[in-house]
Amino acid sequence: MQGEHPLPYPVIEKFASSQGEIAKNVFLLSKSGIVTTPHGLRIACLGGTYDAQVYAESGSPHGFSSPYFTKHTIEKLNSGSMTKSTSEPQNFSSLAAIRAAASSTSLVDVMISNVWPESITEFSDVALPSPGLASIGIQPAGDIVRSTKPRYFLAAGGGKPPMFWEREPFAWDDEQRRVSRFISLGAFGGEQLTTGKKQRWFYAFSISPNSSVPTPRPNNATKNPFTEFVQRVQKRPLDMNEGENFRWGNQRIPTKRTRTGKPPPGYKCKRCDGTDHFITDCPERTKPPEGYICKICSTPGHFVRDCPTKHAVGDTGGKKPREGYVCRACGSTDHYLEDCLVAQQSRTERPRRDPAKEIAPDECWFCLSNPAIAKHLIVSIGNECYVTLSKGQIPPTKTAEDYPDATRVPGGGHVLIVPIAHCPTIQSITPDLAQGITVEINKYKIALHNFYAKHGAAMISFEVARVSAKGGHAHVQVVPVPQSLADKVEEAFINEGKRMGFEPEEDPQGALAACADGKKSYFRVDLPDGRIMMWLFDSAGRSFSLQFGRIVLTSLLGMKDRLDWKACAQSDEDDMLDAQNFKTTFAPFDDLLE
Repeated sequence: MQGEHPLPYPVIEKFASSQGEIAKNVFLLSKSGIVTTPHGLRIACLGGTYDAQVYAESGSPHGFSSPYFTKHTIEKLNSGSMTKSTSEPQNFSSLAAIRAAASSTSLVDVMISNVWPESITEFSDVALPSPGLASIGIQPAGDIVRSTKPRYFLAAGGGKPPMFWEREPFAWDDEQRRVSRFISLGAFGGEQLTTGKKQRWFYAFSISPNSSVPTPRPNNATKNPFTEFVQRVQKRPLDMNEGENFRWGNQRIPTKRTRTGKPPPGYKCKRCDGTDHFITDCPERTKPPEGYICKICSTPGHFVRDCPTKHAVGDTGGKKPREGYVCRACGSTDHYLEDCLVAQQSRTERPRRDPAKEIAPDECWFCLSNPAIAKHLIVSIGNECYVTLSKGQIPPTKTAEDYPDATRVPGGGHVLIVPIAHCPTIQSITPDLAQGITVEINKYKIALHNFYAKHGAAMISFEVARVSAKGGHAHVQVVPVPQSLADKVEEAFINEGKRMGFEPEEDPQGALAACADGKKSYFRVDLPDGRIMMWLFDSAGRSFSLQFGRIVLTSLLGMKDRLDWKACAQSDEDDMLDAQNFKTTFAPFDDLLE
C-alpha cells in the first residue's frame, strides 16, 4: 500500500497498466479498498497519510501522486464501493448464481494502514515504546474500525521511525463477541530498543474466514476502546467572581468587542448603500453581479473564490478539468493533458517497454467470471450475450423532471449488450462464435427498439471499438432518446465529429467490412431509422475521444452535466431499484428472444 510519500511515476504507470500488479505476485492496492481472497478473507487497505487541513478541505479523493488521503477516501472505504476480488475465475450460468456470489457484509478480517486509529491506546496496560505514541491516533481511522470491526489491524506508521507495539485484544458485543487485535509494526532493519518487545517489522498469525460460532473471549482482553469511553478530569471552569485578578484587580476583564444590532444613524453600506446592516452582513457580499460567470466551472451564481469545484482533484492528482474537457492524449475527462500519464510518457525518453499485459477474463469488468462485476445491474442473460444497465447512465431516473428531453423508459433504459465471450471488438470475434453473437445482439436491438417505442422513445446504439495491446471486452451501448429528436441524431454526430477533426465514412458498410480483420479501431452508431454511420481512427486512439457517443447524446438531450458517468453514479440500492423496474417492464420483450 502507499505509505507517507507520493508514489513515483513509474509505479503509478505500472499500476494503471497492469490492474495493480507491480511485479509477479506483488500487487499495489488502491488508496482505499477491500480485497476478497479465494478463501473468503476480506482484507481492507487505507494508504497514504493524514493531514487535518487537507482532509477537511479536499473536494475529491487524492491519487497516488499525493501522500494524503481525504474524507472522500474514507467514505469510499466505509461504503465498500471499492471492493475488488482476487478469487479464482468462476463460471456463472445464471443470474441467480451471480446474485448468490455477492457479499453484503461491511466487516473485514484484516485492515492494513499507515495510521493509528484514535483511542486505540485506551484501557491498555501494555507499555508503549514511546510516550508520544499515545496521541498519534486519528479519528477517521477510528471511524473505519467502528464500521468494519477488523479482526486484525496492522499499522505501519507508529512513530518516526515506526516502532513495534501489540495491544491486548478487545471484543465487540454486537457481533457475536467478535475479537479485534491491533499491531503496530516496527521499521524494517530498525534498531532494537533496550526495553519492550523486539522491534519486529513483520507479524505472523493464523486466521480463517468468519464463522457463525461466537469467538471465545481471550483471557487478556480489555474493554473496547471504541465503544467504552474514558472518564477524564474536567478542567475547573473560570469563575468570574473569585475576587481580584492579579492583573486587572477589581476591574472587569476586557473581552473582544462584538458588533450587534443595527448600524448607527447615518451609516451606509459601501456595497449596496443599505442603512439597516453593516457591510460585513451585506447580503450582496457573496452574490456576484448580474452577468458574472465563474471562470472555473462556467456557471453563474458564485465568485471564483466560492466555486465548489475550485480545489477538485483529477484521477492523476492534478487539477480536475472543467466540464466538457477531454484529454487529447488518452481521451479521459478526469485530468488535463499536462497531468496525463500517457502524455508524460511520450514526452520523456525512456527505454522501450515490454508490450502491455492483455486484460485477462478474471480481471475484465465485463466478464461474468470476474467476481467483482456489477452483478446487480444485469437485467437479462441470453445464450451468447447479456444485457446490463450502464453505471452512471445518461437518462436520469430520480431527477428526470429536471430535464425537458428526458425519456420515461422505466429504469432509465441506457443499457450495454455484452458478449459473454471475451473479445476486444465485435469485428474481432472468432468465426466459430461470430454468427451466434451477432444474431443475438441484433435480437436484443430489435427487442429494445420495440420496448423503447412503447414508452415514446427512439433507439440509438453505438460501439467504440478500440484495438490495443491490452485488449478489452466488446460491448454495444444502447440509449433511448425522445421521438422528437430522432431526426436530429445524425446531424449531432456529424457536427461533433467535425469539431474533433473526423469525417464519417461515405461508405459505412464498406468501412465496416474493412474492419472484419479485427485490426482496425472504429466508432459505429446505429441511427433510429436503421442506417449506420462509421468513423475510422488510428489504433492508438489519441485523436478520437472514447467518450464520443456520450458527448454527442448528452449535448443533444440538454444533459451536459451528465457527461461524466462517475458524476451520475448512484448508490447500489438505487441501481438495484432501476434494474428491477427495467427487468419487470422489459420481460415481455425479452421473452420474444427465445
